[in-house]
Amino acid sequence: MDTYQTRRGEIQAYFDRTAAKTWERLTSDAPVSGIRATVRAGRDAMRATLLSWLPDDMSGQRLLDAGCGTGALAVEAAKRGADVVAVDLSPNLVDVARERMPHNLPGTITWHAGDMLDENFGRFDHVVAMDSVIHYEAGDKVGALARLAERTDGQVLFTFAPKTPLLAAMHTVGKLFPRGDRSPAIVPISENKLRRLIAERMPDFAAGNTKRIASGFYTSQAFQITRAEPRT
Repeated sequence: MDTYQTRRGEIQAYFDRTAAKTWERLTSDAPVSGIRATVRAGRDAMRATLLSWLPDDMSGQRLLDAGCGTGALAVEAAKRGADVVAVDLSPNLVDVARERMPHNLPGTITWHAGDMLDENFGRFDHVVAMDSVIHYEAGDKVGALARLAERTDGQVLFTFAPKTPLLAAMHTVGKLFPRGDRSPAIVPISENKLRRLIAERMPDFAAGNTKRIASGFYTSQAFQITRAEPRT
């Protein structure tokens, strides 16, 4: 997992320092540019998709929001009664999430700045990793999902960057910009390869829903895996 650690450090540096204010604004109601508006719309649609795969009543259920950012999904899950553990690599974004959290939620949220793979967070009924593993190489991506699945009794919902000609072109264009001006590159993966790796690494889980969201400069695909057999 050395490559995982290296990329994790790059992601933390970007979201906690280089782009923290940008993401704080992007995830608010403040006006943004046309390009960023498409990203905001895409992320809103993706969040709604993932939430639609969760129960309406989550009372007594634990959910890990792995890569919670500024906390929008965690808050929605807590509104359904879930006890949420929300973790992000960026302490700055976690501070924003904590400040935005409404009072008197039916459920609870505990906020953490750190690694979503930390086993000290315990076991969960649901894990959601929205755009949290898209920057990792295939092996690290599926390895991280496998470690999350080990601690999940129900389902893992995550997103990946589908390998499409458009994304490949955007990836190439992105390389033309100076390193300091861009985020850690996303790593597209084909759905067939992803399904094969999941079957190899997570035989206790079955693939479920999937849905691609494309909105201007935002393209991501939601994927659901569910534990096929209860743990003994």
